[in-house]
Amino acid sequence: MDKIIKNVLKCIEDAGYEAYLVGGFVRDYLLGIKSLDVDICTNALPKELHKLFPNNSNSNTYGGFKLKIKNYNIDITTYRKELKYDNRKPTEIVYLNNLEDDIVRRDFTINSVCMNKDEKIIDLVGGIEDINKKEIRMLGNIKERLTEDPLRILRAIRFSCVLNFNINSDLEKEIKDNYKLVDTLSNTRIKQELNKILLNKNYLKGLELLKEYKILDILEISYDDISYVNDICGMWAQLNTTKNYAFTKQEITNIINIRQIINENVINNKVLYKYGLYNSLVAGEILNIPKKVINNIYNKLPIKSEKDLQITNNEIIEILNIEPSKLLKDIKLELIELILDGKLKNRNSELKKYILKRKEM
Repeated sequence: MDKIIKNVLKCIEDAGYEAYLVGGFVRDYLLGIKSLDVDICTNALPKELHKLFPNNSNSNTYGGFKLKIKNYNIDITTYRKELKYDNRKPTEIVYLNNLEDDIVRRDFTINSVCMNKDEKIIDLVGGIEDINKKEIRMLGNIKERLTEDPLRILRAIRFSCVLNFNINSDLEKEIKDNYKLVDTLSNTRIKQELNKILLNKNYLKGLELLKEYKILDILEISYDDISYVNDICGMWAQLNTTKNYAFTKQEITNIINIRQIINENVINNKVLYKYGLYNSLVAGEILNIPKKVINNIYNKLPIKSEKDLQITNNEIIEILNIEPSKLLKDIKLELIELILDGKLKNRNSELKKYILKRKEM
């Protein structure tokens, strides 16, 4: 265990409280996976945690208390129980003083194993057995747990994909019976889970489960062949969807550009000039075009942007004796295309000569 994490646990214990690592960090620790996201549960109340960590922390209204120490994102949560949910958000909670009561309100057994600062494992719900069996099993009444928070449906699929675990047969049955609950989730939360599935190299398992459980229909997503790239825009560019999944303007632009390059099925001077190096590299990986080849083409581009054009607007206007207009824009586009095709050198004298010839014609 890293000294940073151990010191946080020790600090809480030295103040007279219980403190345990819990959740994905312990699960990944047992699987030999390095994690920087740390969950700690404790019977210390948020106000008491503020006293222990006054200078580098913030809290939320649900008993969560966050620390950022070097590369670690540490989330400390007071033992609690959710009494009411509204659209998957707990609207009423009560703080507890008992570890077991806190553990049983969690989602899956594999995320409910605890560990103290001495690396002693506390397993109250059979989580280690399920980790060894590579099985996703839900705690409590499955239908009730899925109804109170339908995101657990997507989380189950995501863990199955990322960890390459199987979904427990009882949980799978309830997902199949209640898959329409996913439609109540915000597109933002859905996108967050889908991103984690798509960026994992086992993404096909996640997509196949979503299709098998009829969830892709709810999400309005379809796909044909998909090649893995470690770029979320590149993965989304290979999906078809009619929903707006809260993409940023830049993400939308990148997805459209990458999709267009894929459809053109070639990367040349014109593609690199129009769509840029980043989009071309992502699309090139999908098209199985080596990065070295794409970089070589880009580095040899005779012109990378309109600003590189070796003739000014005033020079063009003066030669043609025209008013600034759409004609000027069309002429510049014509020059750039000829330069990219290798039919014209990007030199001031040659560009002027071409425009003069064009004027005579």
